[in-house]
Amino acid sequence: MSLVEIEQEALKLPDREKADLVCKLLGALPSAGIDISDEEVFKREQKAEAGEIEELSQEEFVRRVRKQRGR
Repeated sequence: MSLVEIEQEALKLPDREKADLVCKLLGALPSAGIDISDEEVFKREQKAEAGEIEELSQEEFVRRVRKQRGR
């Protein structure tokens, strides 16, 4: 079965079953590597306080990501 065929069949599922499938698929993915050590947090705080990096609000971050993705 091709990916396109799997997608077509998955889209026919009731919403609850789609949600269950999504959860299972997301759980099967490797970690996104978002674990940040205390040392890294400390370094970033020092750089921010020294004005070496630009701090962004969540809203600004989301706006820039959407702009970059063309949304």
